[in-house]
Amino acid sequence: MAKLKIRDYKHEYAIYGGKPEQIHERSLRNQARRKEGLKVGDPREVDHIKSMKHGGRNSTSNLRIVSRHTNRTKGANGKA
Repeated sequence: MAKLKIRDYKHEYAIYGGKPEQIHERSLRNQARRKEGLKVGDPREVDHIKSMKHGGRNSTSNLRIVSRHTNRTKGANGKA
């Protein structure tokens, strides 16, 4: 019988999404979701009216809840 290989999840995470910039960006996205009250599994997304790339912040006045399609269509350019 073949021996099962135990996965090293910490190692996989470090390779896949563990770069400091990626962790920071993911943290900011999650903060925005919590501020707007979106739960895990909610298909909607938080849209930054003024993108963070262009100096926008995570303040509630700069956030709105939109569908995934709307947010992805807008992108970082800010054109919906």
